[in-house]
Amino acid sequence: MDTIGGNYLENSRKLFRYYKSVGDAALERTTEEGLHWQYNAQSNSIAIIVKHMAGNSISRWTDFLNTDGEKDSRDRDAEFVDNSSSKMELLALWNKGWQCLFDAVDPLSDADLLRTVYIRSQAHTVLEAINRQVAHLSYHTGQMVILAKMLAGENWVSLTIPKGESKAFGMVKFMENKG
Repeated sequence: MDTIGGNYLENSRKLFRYYKSVGDAALERTTEEGLHWQYNAQSNSIAIIVKHMAGNSISRWTDFLNTDGEKDSRDRDAEFVDNSSSKMELLALWNKGWQCLFDAVDPLSDADLLRTVYIRSQAHTVLEAINRQVAHLSYHTGQMVILAKMLAGENWVSLTIPKGESKAFGMVKFMENKG
């Protein structure tokens, strides 16, 4: 991209897709039963986090440029109740939330970044709304990964550079880029 705004949008789209892929990997590595496991009564299961992330994204990004990001149809409190949805149902909801976000963000251009949108009646620039969503989704994706890792225990396969292999990974990448 040859503009700051274009670069920002391209980077934001990549970040959203990256965090979706990390969440996809955590979901893939978690059993149906594991999706509903909670550390204690006050904590959230992966299923609850998925419901919340999807509910948030659907509300925020539906008719994004024209209506408040907190839709009257959203029942935020219900997102924090694990109603034992199946893994297939949770994956469908997960993907619906992300698709709603992509459908709204992908067509944006530099000219849109300083437009005003509202979230809970509070004015934001489009740029601020995107930053807010990147932070929100990355926060909850990290929670999902931690829960998936706890559930997998010793069987966890790292999503990034495995612990203790940073130097080896760096040398391999260096050699790949050199050739």
